[in-house]
Amino acid sequence: MVLSFDTRLADAVGPAAAKKLERAFDMHTVGEMLAHYPRRYADPAELTPIRDLPVGETVTIVAEVLSSSARAMRNRSGAMTDVIIGDGHGRVSLTFFAKNLSQAEWRAKELRRGRRGMFSGKVGMFRDVTQFAHPQYELFDDEESAKARAEDRASRPIPIYPATSAVSTQQFRELVEVVLPQVADVPDPLPESVRTAEGLLDARTALIQLHRPQTKSEVDPAVRTLRMHEALVLQTALLQQRAAVRSLTATPRPARPGGLLERFDAALPYTLTADQETVGAQVADDLTQQWPMNRLVQGEVGSGKTLVALRAMLQVAESGGQSALIAPTEVLAAQHLRSITKMLGPALAPELMPTLLTGQMSAPERRKAALRVAAGQALIVVGTHALLGEKTTFAELGLVVVDEQHRFGVEQREALRAKGSSPHALVLTATPIPRTVAMTVFGDLDTSVIRTMPSGRAGIESFVAPLAEHPAWFQRVWDRAAEEIAQGRQVFAVCAAIDTTKKAGAAEEDESALLPPEEGATGPRWGVVQLDEALATHPTVGGLRRAVLHGKMPSDEKDAVMQSFARGEIDLLIATTVIEVGVDVPNASTMIVLDADRFGVSQLHQLRGRVGRGSVPGLCLLVTEAEEGTLARERVEAVAATLDGFALAEVDLELRGEGDVLGQAQSGARSSLRLLRVVKDSALIARARELAQGILADDPELAGHPGLREVIARRVTEEDRAALAKN
Repeated sequence: MVLSFDTRLADAVGPAAAKKLERAFDMHTVGEMLAHYPRRYADPAELTPIRDLPVGETVTIVAEVLSSSARAMRNRSGAMTDVIIGDGHGRVSLTFFAKNLSQAEWRAKELRRGRRGMFSGKVGMFRDVTQFAHPQYELFDDEESAKARAEDRASRPIPIYPATSAVSTQQFRELVEVVLPQVADVPDPLPESVRTAEGLLDARTALIQLHRPQTKSEVDPAVRTLRMHEALVLQTALLQQRAAVRSLTATPRPARPGGLLERFDAALPYTLTADQETVGAQVADDLTQQWPMNRLVQGEVGSGKTLVALRAMLQVAESGGQSALIAPTEVLAAQHLRSITKMLGPALAPELMPTLLTGQMSAPERRKAALRVAAGQALIVVGTHALLGEKTTFAELGLVVVDEQHRFGVEQREALRAKGSSPHALVLTATPIPRTVAMTVFGDLDTSVIRTMPSGRAGIESFVAPLAEHPAWFQRVWDRAAEEIAQGRQVFAVCAAIDTTKKAGAAEEDESALLPPEEGATGPRWGVVQLDEALATHPTVGGLRRAVLHGKMPSDEKDAVMQSFARGEIDLLIATTVIEVGVDVPNASTMIVLDADRFGVSQLHQLRGRVGRGSVPGLCLLVTEAEEGTLARERVEAVAATLDGFALAEVDLELRGEGDVLGQAQSGARSSLRLLRVVKDSALIARARELAQGILADDPELAGHPGLREVIARRVTEEDRAALAKN
């Protein structure tokens, strides 16, 4: 049977196997199956004599079954099969667990005395006996076959695939060996000229050498070729997306002499930083074009991104256009509204009528706000996901501002844009993004960076409080907080959970971004509830004005607490990461982060940015019980060592790897990134972008590049782009 990449798996491998592959890996076609690449190869050298097997390592051996038996388990339901295999130099015990005795007996019959085969597993020891627990195996049909297969395996790397309990690596390997020779046409995204110039393989050869290498030396050229495929496909798709936006017609929004923007700038009590001026000029120019602006503005916490966005909103408002700012949390949306209203002042605020629209507003409040937006009275609208609702309509949406892009997906940004006629889009992030990640994730956006900070800031000092070595420092942390409060300042204390006595689901919604504990460690020690209870009787801070804040509180209660803290009526605010971004209290001098090792590098940097925002010096205390030398401790120490968010972003990549930084983009079953690594392959990604720009300049529709067009259509879905952008 001749197969193509679009052939249904049921037609290629049969309904039963296809159903297993669908359940295990969400695969439906031959193309998806062949894009499930080996995660490693069993080296021929791994065919080790049993007597030399290294404990703790995964190995592959050729051996003969010496005995097998099945028995019911004594203390729990189920059964097991015990097998002894040998190679003339030693013996290994194999253990297989089964749901019932009949399954165990079937396994014992299959692995009957005298059968030979290849066995792969992790070497363990049990009562001084070498053991494989539930190994994978491949039995030979006869002695002649055994010899031939063993010799063949001794010279050929064995692909080891990501597997599940339902589909073993051996089963998947056998299916690939059936399917691959029958595939007639392997679409090649690389033009022949590029392939030759870059020294790469054709697509069919690369696929064969990856799945069925004859020697280990065939693997690297195949991987290099397929990495370039991924990089070129993604970069071309992102550039196409940028071109698609530029092909739309937008209403130009130029500023006019004596208009809102000029009046606002004249009333500013301070001068813009050099970076604010540069980025502001880029944004202002974008808004005058015939196509929609699509710009990402990166900037450190407190660098003035909101001011840049507000100036863009004023420019849009001069021609009657409305601006919508979508923020990830109710607290941040309310903070933005207050900040914008304050910056506009009593002269401009009534003209622009900044309006808040969130899901937790009362029905009458929300109706009133929605009417103001629909009628075009509100020229600046700030909200959460409620802005995306069907009932929210705009009179003339001219600009969409997305705050903290990593909290939203492409589809949410586009859903908001769809409420206007090709409105301009400005994306803000305080999470510094390494160049290669920006190129890979945000390649469809023009990028600007604000590095310089406004003058008059007192700065921040950061320290690690390592309780593993100095448990008494926990008391010193709260003494230090009390010292700051005694000077009329305020303190944040951030916990990794709301209530540690409750299981998953009790945590603040933001905290899905929290890192899991390292192997052997437990979950967070401190929740907001536990810390508040402990501090209530604390000799130093127990009598101070204290409040709690977390995402499960009603919206009006959260807002009331934040406003009270902003007014200086609360000394110590115990919160979750709900205060991570955007909360601006210049009098707050100290940030205490409990269980700091449970937070990512960028999260800690964001939290630290909540203090030192005015003339009051900032202090950040990172409290951790992580042991010295662990990865968790390294993360915390890296944050304490520098205030440069861009340097920390690179450190984050080195410590965690891009798999964690890109998150779903790396782990999603259908993501277009399988072999590409944004750190290691940075030069390749940059080269792929150059190639993509050249190809699209000569052939925007890819009419002369059918292979590239076909692979993009198949592999870079909206799902994939959304997965990338969510991170």
